[in-house]
Amino acid sequence: MNNSSTSPTFDEDDYPEITQADLDRAKFRVGLKPAPKKSGRKQRVTILLDSGLIEYFKAKAGDRGYQTLINDTLRVAVEQDDLGERLRRIVREELHAQTHQSA
Repeated sequence: MNNSSTSPTFDEDDYPEITQADLDRAKFRVGLKPAPKKSGRKQRVTILLDSGLIEYFKAKAGDRGYQTLINDTLRVAVEQDDLGERLRRIVREELHAQTHQSA
């Protein structure tokens, strides 16, 4: 009886190295459909921040992780900016309606 296998074997040297460019071109999917934009996926970036900011977030974060705290803080700032614009639009519409009612 022959113990040799006819299925091909691969070792890690048989696969090409995945580069950052490969990851940048990657399409995020759930099953065969593109992943929703707000799926919570994260993207690695390099950013230079003031050392005082890093110290502040590290001190505030505790066990949670300062990068997570920075991410959450930026998300709240974006949501508040959107909220602020919506509030300004509503106030303008209300003022406009009040002006036309009194005329």
